Amino acid sequence: MDATVIAVFVVSTFVGGVVSGLAGFAFGLVVSGLWLQILTPLETTTLIVSYALLLQAYGIWRLRQSFNWRHVIPMLIGSAVGSPIGVWLLHLTDPLYLRLGVGFLLVAYSLYGLLRPALRPLPTHVPGELLLGLFNGLLGGMTGLSGILVTIWCSMRGWSKDEQRAVYQPVLFASAIMTGIALVAGGAVTVTVMQFFAIGLPVLGAGFLLGFALYHRVDDAMFRRIVLLLLLLSGLALIVPELVAAFGALARAADLPR
Repeated sequence: MDATVIAVFVVSTFVGGVVSGLAGFAFGLVVSGLWLQILTPLETTTLIVSYALLLQAYGIWRLRQSFNWRHVIPMLIGSAVGSPIGVWLLHLTDPLYLRLGVGFLLVAYSLYGLLRPALRPLPTHVPGELLLGLFNGLLGGMTGLSGILVTIWCSMRGWSKDEQRAVYQPVLFASAIMTGIALVAGGAVTVTVMQFFAIGLPVLGAGFLLGFALYHRVDDAMFRRIVLLLLLLSGLALIVPELVAAFGALARAADLPR
């Protein structure tokens, strides 16, 4: 574990903490690109989930005055049902088409939301939220993007920023718990993971507190734009690697001797 590796890990963890404190999600999106250069995929996932548990728990506590079980419970139930089905479907479908489809959907929705000043708030009911939770769990089990659909749904409800985060953060927290249990059972918590966890914890806390301070300085309109930009980045993160790999394969095929 040399100084360069530690520096990359610490800086990326701090930036991820700032983004999570500001928006309430997207920590994994921010850190995974750099972490995967210095850690194994399993170590990266384990650390993201471990930190996410702390970040979401603290965020839920800070926004407890806006907490609303009426909207959270149906989505939690639906997600709990959908997650294992999504993992099962992952073995039956081509992940390439799934990632591209979800990526283009996120990009289209984000660009539309950014270009259009406001959307008419959507009504909701318990069956609809159960169904949303189901699809959220399916998507999480198949792509790891648990919480994306709930985040989009909350942004379309016309709620304040506190009301949005008080709904989608508990769903993200529950997803992290379920994933964490599976990782612990699978022996993913190693000495290396614990060492990096301890190194990153202080800067994670500092970044998160800074992000939360910035969160209190933005209004609902600015928060909506921040969420849309992060969803746009999520979509691009799914699309770009697949397109680069596809073009690389075409280039290699073109260079083959005929």
